[in-house]
Amino acid sequence: MASSSGGKHDAAAAAVSGRRPSAHPLGFSSYGYEAGTPPRPGTPHVDAGGDAVRDVDSADPYTGIDPYAYVDRLASDVTAAQKSEVKVLVANRGEIAVRIIRSTHELGYRSVAVFSHEDRLSQHRYKADEAFQIGGDDHSKYSPVGAYLAIDEIIAIAKSRGVHIIHPGYGFLSENAEFARKCEAAGIAFAGPKSETIEACGDKTKARELASRNDVPVIPGSGPLATADEAVKFAQSVGLPVILKAAMGGGGRGMRVVRELKDLPQLFDNARSEALTAFGDGTIFLEKFVERPRHIEVQLLGDGQGNVVHLFDRDCSVQRRHQKVIEMGPALGIAPETRKQMLADAVRMAKDVNYRNAGTAEFLLDREGRYYFIEINPRIQVEHTVTEEITGVDLIALQLRIAQGNSLPTLGVTQEAVQVRGHAIQCRMTTEDPAKNFQPDTGRIEAYRSPGGPGVRLDGGNAFAGAVISPHYDSLLTKVTCRGQNFEDARRRMIRALVEFRIRGVKTNVWFLVRLLSHQTFVAGTQMWTTFIDDTPELLQGVRFRNRASKLLFYLADIAVNGSRVKGQKGVPTLRSPISVPNVPGISPEISSTTPCKEGWRNILLKEGPAGFAKAVRAHKGCLIMDTTWRDAHQSLLATRVRTIDMARVATTTSYALKNAFALEMWGGATFDVALRFLWEDPWERLEKLRALCPNVPFQMLLRGANAVGYTSYPDNVVYEFCKVAKEKGIDIFRVFDSLNYLPNLELGIDAVKQAGGVVEATISYTGDVSDPKRTKYSLDYYLDLTDKLVSKGIHILGIKDMAGLLKPKAATMLVGAIRAKYPDLVIHVHTHDTPGTGVASMIACAQAGADVVDTAVDSMSGMTSQPSMGALVGSLKGTEYDTGIPFENVAALNGYWEQVRMLYSVFDPGLKSGDSGVYLHEMPGGQYTNLLFQAQSLGLGAVWNEVKRAYIEANVLCGDIVKVTPSSKVVGDFAQFMVSNKLTKKDVEDKADTLSFPTSVVEYFQGFLGQPPGGFPEPLRTKIIRSLPRIEGRPGADLEPLDLPKLKQELTEKFAKSTAGEGTPDPIEDTDVLSAALYPQVFAEFRSALSSYGDLSVLPTQYFLAPLQIGEEMQLDLEAGKTLFVKLLAIGPTDPLTGNREVFFSLNGQTRMVQVHDDKAAVKTIQRVRANPSNLGEVGCPMSGVIVEVRVKHGAVVRVGDPLVVISAMKMETIVAAPVSGLVDRIEVKAADSLNQGDLICSIVKDS
Repeated sequence: MASSSGGKHDAAAAAVSGRRPSAHPLGFSSYGYEAGTPPRPGTPHVDAGGDAVRDVDSADPYTGIDPYAYVDRLASDVTAAQKSEVKVLVANRGEIAVRIIRSTHELGYRSVAVFSHEDRLSQHRYKADEAFQIGGDDHSKYSPVGAYLAIDEIIAIAKSRGVHIIHPGYGFLSENAEFARKCEAAGIAFAGPKSETIEACGDKTKARELASRNDVPVIPGSGPLATADEAVKFAQSVGLPVILKAAMGGGGRGMRVVRELKDLPQLFDNARSEALTAFGDGTIFLEKFVERPRHIEVQLLGDGQGNVVHLFDRDCSVQRRHQKVIEMGPALGIAPETRKQMLADAVRMAKDVNYRNAGTAEFLLDREGRYYFIEINPRIQVEHTVTEEITGVDLIALQLRIAQGNSLPTLGVTQEAVQVRGHAIQCRMTTEDPAKNFQPDTGRIEAYRSPGGPGVRLDGGNAFAGAVISPHYDSLLTKVTCRGQNFEDARRRMIRALVEFRIRGVKTNVWFLVRLLSHQTFVAGTQMWTTFIDDTPELLQGVRFRNRASKLLFYLADIAVNGSRVKGQKGVPTLRSPISVPNVPGISPEISSTTPCKEGWRNILLKEGPAGFAKAVRAHKGCLIMDTTWRDAHQSLLATRVRTIDMARVATTTSYALKNAFALEMWGGATFDVALRFLWEDPWERLEKLRALCPNVPFQMLLRGANAVGYTSYPDNVVYEFCKVAKEKGIDIFRVFDSLNYLPNLELGIDAVKQAGGVVEATISYTGDVSDPKRTKYSLDYYLDLTDKLVSKGIHILGIKDMAGLLKPKAATMLVGAIRAKYPDLVIHVHTHDTPGTGVASMIACAQAGADVVDTAVDSMSGMTSQPSMGALVGSLKGTEYDTGIPFENVAALNGYWEQVRMLYSVFDPGLKSGDSGVYLHEMPGGQYTNLLFQAQSLGLGAVWNEVKRAYIEANVLCGDIVKVTPSSKVVGDFAQFMVSNKLTKKDVEDKADTLSFPTSVVEYFQGFLGQPPGGFPEPLRTKIIRSLPRIEGRPGADLEPLDLPKLKQELTEKFAKSTAGEGTPDPIEDTDVLSAALYPQVFAEFRSALSSYGDLSVLPTQYFLAPLQIGEEMQLDLEAGKTLFVKLLAIGPTDPLTGNREVFFSLNGQTRMVQVHDDKAAVKTIQRVRANPSNLGEVGCPMSGVIVEVRVKHGAVVRVGDPLVVISAMKMETIVAAPVSGLVDRIEVKAADSLNQGDLICSIVKDS
């Protein structure tokens, strides 16, 4: 029942306003929702005077509480004149400041905020009616934390603004007795306990005396400890473990658990330093540490007039580093008698000191159900919202009313009136990264989307888009409090609310909280303990948040400011409109664009296996074709830059148009490398995606023998594993070749493919001219002999790889005819380039001579350095015995698509206008021809391109007239550019070889890293070039130790878990990633870095991958089925002269987003800190971003391993950086108050010899 005075008030209020008396005994509602006042239950109506009054059913059906009566109650004794005069200064920041301001406004009072210079953009400043910077215009007068500890300054502001009440919130000055005294001395009410009460209760040693005086059980503990030696003696007397605590502390600061006596001195210093910084008092004491206890606290409210009530209890057991993470109330699983006694003890102690205002008595509950008093916190707590939700009491409003001298009975607050309804849980959402040991994160919040709905309450400070999270303060971003009829309802509601959050720009602990709430121990409700988080490492195995939209916006912002970063791009695409996908004649567009074709040669392969497949191909009447458009064609014409999205768009259509094709070529060394290096795409994902869209046509790839898809030799197990995984992911046919036709390298590749279960297409790399009797090195006999050796290895198909277009029609007839005559059952597959313009003629000659398969490319992607025209070949052979089985109309349809793609990628077109019959002289491979032209232009040699081609001829001769295909072609190309840039002739090289500095590729070739060329290395040139370097005889990789792939996977997992920039856990390292890293370690690392920054760019349309959005332009982007982004570029801000950054504004699905990127063109003068070299243990780097609190060494000091060097503060966490080595400090790069980034050099130590 409510008190008689409260009942009279309710009756009077009802008589005056026409409202019924409150349904809640106290008349309070659960206030503080971020959205403002809860909507009225029931339907309002209007009285005769036009005023809205409450419906008779306006009580909240959930709690039974009238959500309006609390205003009547709390404001009943304040006249209109008094209300206009009452001012409340909030001596705090962040969410608690906003929370107090809200209750202040609800009472009709005026609010005054104070803020530090660093908080000048914080929300609490502009939520208040007035706001003043502590220290005025002198930004350097106070440190970021020191400003909120400036007692005299804060009181001076209060006096100057006519403030009546100061509310300290929690932390900072909330438990400072001197502050309370000075407030009262200034005639300002303090919304907290009296100063003497703070001294009695706030000092934990005095609080223990209070408990003993009232027969409340306590844990054995010490008094204040002056030295670490005293701490050691006490620990020895009570036994380990013990816990260090700050006498004036709270929130986990100054707390350290000691389990080893040897650790106590350093932990003592650490705790004392942290306490001194946080509270201005470094007093430390020790307590016996209770293992696995629950932390239960009782909410108290007193009026200083002898009246004290409790508002029941809360369970705060879920903690990390003694910082509460999740709180809930009422606590579950406590025996009724135990709870009754605990509540009574808390009230008795509060009455003993005539407690005034809000406070909390805290207890530990051991596994046997025994409780021990640990402290009284004489202030409002972070988790007070839990109590407000289960009791309907506005604690902040009551604090302010009590500070005005009101008694609890006057306010209608009696023990009988306090009731509990339902259950509530609070989660502290912080800007910490659980994946990095909860390292605090800083930066700008780029996007903030919060939850809502029934029973969800948010208390936030700087939780809004654009807010800057600094390292100076607590990492708390938002408190989420959810209410339910019972614990399980509240838990499920909390999970739902957390999942609805979208926060980008800083890392948060949201995913960790979800895992914590879902853990079976938490679900039980009664089994938590204070070190549960530390004892449960699986909680850190977080859910992966991809953060896709924000990362894509960062890419779009970067390209808008700095232009495309794709190497080799010149200008912007000539095509900006979407590419249309063609229809296959005779096939419904709805089917050909959505449902892959099921007919094709791959069905035979899957059914009959590689041998049966080869047999079926050989028995086929007609000439089959392989389309190279997805690989060699764009490698030869567009620098291998065609992206997966543009192949995938037409892949299903291709499955119908080319269902009779032998294969589609879609992988090779260059495509694998470029996808990772320049397009920031995963080639393995490309393979899997295209395989799913085109399941009926076999896929072929190029395998560089022992080089796999790399440029050097690898351990054998890497090649075998690569082939195995490639086959599993969708590769069917492996064209195995070697850049020197070196048989041992070929044999390794053949065996690896066999073991993988793939089709072995062992390949002759063609050079020279078998039709020219004067060219004797690479004669017909040479190729027949090589064919014999390959056939003896049990291959399925023989490939002839004419990488430069040297295979003239007559030579084709001779070579293919001779092989066919000798091996009538052998499948022969011929590949060429159309550089001299004879490609179609040569391929027809091959077909007529007995070839089963020839390579072509879709017309708009054919010719010149690419493959011969598919349309020309299909049309020429149509109706003959060599008919390809591909309808000409299908080719024409595909051609229409690739014409558009060619325009889209015009920025990579080398500008070739015709073929070059000069290839018969320089023998440059087609793909290399265009790449080398681009490289020559990049090196400033474009004007002497003919000189490069001449030098290529000479370089080939110097190398011994070798087969030229990657990587041997790269050797010759590097050699040629070296000769041109240094103005060297062939004779100059021969004469000066022992003094020249040759390109690495040339030196390694002559050492034997690629294998042995036909006829051996030319001497004495080889000796002059390699000098004293080792010579490799035999297969280069034969002596390489197997690569420990599981170990590499573990190393990659650790490396990229540390370097990820995304929220939650990083993308897991897959077996395909391990192979990519084994083949291209540096390229893979750069790819992962790009992935971390930009996310999955493969979904971004190429128009916007290569060119920026224009102001006002909108694009549509499908992340996946059912997830579409609409992005519009709104504006680009000016360059910040201090940082060189620019702000880029977008509309993302209708919401404004701001992304900050660095302008590479900006000339900025910045302080560049020296970075520590991680490989040098003597260079001590900053372990995390933070502020230097104290430097404990001087230049020239001698230190030992473990000696403290500096103290760093990152939000609430202080870290002592210790010396990693013993030696002399010869350089100190920091001073107190310096802000450092992770990895910045702190000092360097010259190690003892």
